[in-house]
Amino acid sequence: KKIKTIEALREEFFNAGKVPQKDNEATWTKFKEAVRSFNRKKNNFYKNLKKEQYLNLQKKTELIKIAEDNKDSEDFDTVTPLMKKIQSDWKKIGHVPRRDSDKIWKQFKAACNHYFDRLHAERKAENQELFDAYEQKQKLLEDIKNFETSKDKKADLKLLNTKIEEWRSIGNVPSNKRFIEGKFNKALDGAFNKLKIDKSKVEMIKFENKLENLSDKSDTRLLDNEQNFIRKKIGELKSEINQLENNLQFFSNIESDNPLVKDVHTNIDKHKSELEIWKKKLKKLKDVY
Repeated sequence: KKIKTIEALREEFFNAGKVPQKDNEATWTKFKEAVRSFNRKKNNFYKNLKKEQYLNLQKKTELIKIAEDNKDSEDFDTVTPLMKKIQSDWKKIGHVPRRDSDKIWKQFKAACNHYFDRLHAERKAENQELFDAYEQKQKLLEDIKNFETSKDKKADLKLLNTKIEEWRSIGNVPSNKRFIEGKFNKALDGAFNKLKIDKSKVEMIKFENKLENLSDKSDTRLLDNEQNFIRKKIGELKSEINQLENNLQFFSNIESDNPLVKDVHTNIDKHKSELEIWKKKLKKLKDVY
């Protein structure tokens, strides 16, 4: 824009006509100096611009090397953030010499596309495995729902335990399908009720199945949350038991077969049974770590 302004002024200068003879030399000298000054600044500008563009070219070349060095990496967890970062860095770097611009962009884009195509293919395969697992668990869930007892209780219990082991071996399902775990536990309740299995045993069988789904050697947060939840339940039950035992003091002068007293004792026994189950769960959970 400035160049066009100077060109227009130069043309206007020559079209302006003659000036008095005595002022001619001085006017011409000032005009030439002004134009030369502008040209010097213009040349410096383009010189610095060219230098800056070569520096940008060097920076982008370094990013290309990083992209090409990592495009075939199998460490997706580490490399994916790196590849996203260099894409962001590329956008922040300014222009490069025009003759190199298209060439280096294609080179960088090809390396990035190669990596992310592999990443998406990997994730698609993983997702397919999760959906396959969900379909298998759906079929297994129907088997448990349709479970009927035979005359051989041991054989029935063995069959259920086999189904539970099979369920565990299938592995994880998509995160939005995890509700199937709750359905499976509910179906197990129904099946074990038909066998009249002790409630505490059923709870521990279901809990072991739950732990299988929570276990992850690389991330213990789910197990940590479960442990905190169990400790909280144990604390609440202990508190309720203490409260109920304190309430018995109000019935010290009342016969033990009084309905109110019997009800309090029943509640205490119920809470103590639940407390023992939660303590067993905590012990089992600690064994997983």
